[in-house]
Amino acid sequence: MGVSDKNEYENYKQEVKEKWGNTAAYKEHEQKTAAYTDEKYRSAAVGLDSVFAAFAQCKKDGNSPDSKDALTLVKRLQDHITNNFYNCTNEILAGLGQMYVCDERFKANINKHGNDTAEFVSQAIENYCNGAITML
Repeated sequence: MGVSDKNEYENYKQEVKEKWGNTAAYKEHEQKTAAYTDEKYRSAAVGLDSVFAAFAQCKKDGNSPDSKDALTLVKRLQDHITNNFYNCTNEILAGLGQMYVCDERFKANINKHGNDTAEFVSQAIENYCNGAITML
């Protein structure tokens, strides 16, 4: 699911609100993005998409999901989410990693960069959240 502008976000807003509307991250997201223009949404989406493209290249280059390069990309992903949407804790990040492979919309969007990229990202996130971050 590539949310590239406010209109596309609106299509998913109700689903997101039902699932996470009572969380601090959701409330922070609402506050942080309230004044976002369409251009700011596009910029944030392009930045996120570029991280997934980098994961695909990392995988293509022969790195494993527990490699330093992959773990560095997980940190880049986490920082991008925190800087643009909400504080992406390791707990939230771990949930996102699972969602990237369980939700077919996310999986298809990530896999457009290369076969099994979503699985690679998910495994890298799992490694990162389970302590491999100490390698960085």
